[in-house]
Amino acid sequence: MTNLKTVGKAKRGFTLIELMIVVAIIGILAAIAIPKFAELIRKSNEGATKGNLGAVRSALSIYYGDMEGYYPLNLLAITEGGKYMSTLPKSKTPNYHPDTSTVANSSTIDDNAAGGWRYNNVTGNANYGTLWVNCTHTDTKGSAWTTY
Repeated sequence: MTNLKTVGKAKRGFTLIELMIVVAIIGILAAIAIPKFAELIRKSNEGATKGNLGAVRSALSIYYGDMEGYYPLNLLAITEGGKYMSTLPKSKTPNYHPDTSTVANSSTIDDNAAGGWRYNNVTGNANYGTLWVNCTHTDTKGSAWTTY
């Protein structure tokens, strides 16, 4: 004889196999998404560096105009008094160097670049007053940082 209370009621819940399949799918999606997320963070840091480079170059151009054709001998001169910039922004070269706003004064880029900025303060040089990212490595598109 059957029990009238259990007739018509189906068992509810998930089987162990169903739960294992769902966990495996979530694991596969995470394995794909996490590297993409890291790449997006790197690209955003590269964009920040390019934006900071443009801002400093603009401040240098304004300084050049105000000083009637002379660039500063020290890049930090554009931050004095806050007229051109309040502070020198950081150069972010992800995976290569720490974020820093240090400035190396030189007319050439060397292979021992340590991050930050490189400013050509050599008067009479063809690139006098030029600012580069002080890193010889490449970005996510394969371009050297020093080509910006």
